[in-house]
Amino acid sequence: MKTVLCYGDSLTWGYDPENRARHKLEDRWSSVLAQSLGEGVHVVADGLNGRTTVFDDYTGDCDRNGARTLPTSLHMHAPLDLVIIMLGSNDMKPVVAGSAHAASKGMRRLLNLVQLHAWPVEQEPPQILVVSPPPLVETADPDFAAMFEGGVEQSAMLASFYADLADETGAGFFDAGSVAACSSIDGVHLDAKNTRALGRGLAPVARLLLGH
Repeated sequence: MKTVLCYGDSLTWGYDPENRARHKLEDRWSSVLAQSLGEGVHVVADGLNGRTTVFDDYTGDCDRNGARTLPTSLHMHAPLDLVIIMLGSNDMKPVVAGSAHAASKGMRRLLNLVQLHAWPVEQEPPQILVVSPPPLVETADPDFAAMFEGGVEQSAMLASFYADLADETGAGFFDAGSVAACSSIDGVHLDAKNTRALGRGLAPVARLLLGH
């Protein structure tokens, strides 16, 4: 049995922009990925609303700093064969970081944490798949528009930064914007159709990295 860890934010948690609730389990991209990979692969979803790559968000009611919680998640779910990291959308908030360049530096730190982790069991270093989240889009929602001011332009640069980083570090790369688009309802999150499309789009890349 191979194990895949999906480490992300509200896009992995399954935030539904239409009702501000949570997508059904079967609609979340991690569930669609698991179904696509089939038997012999266990997919673990670790998604947290508001999670950043490495930055503190003092407006949150829990620790949203991805660098602080990643080692715990790696320990909890070891041994791991593949770690999929999709973060960066929340880094676009001006109060957090506000730039794609900062997010890429944060993603680099996360890759280092995986590569240098002191595993609790004997295992080979897992494959890593860097996923650039879909670019933010314009929204008429005043709260989200203000929260992510400047984020539409900056988030459009994430795929380029992440692709270069993955190439440099030997990680896999996938541009989620190639198969899914954020909803204009809030400009950030995915509707059920798009989160399912993301799961299907990731499956061939994950299968290749797993040798499955």
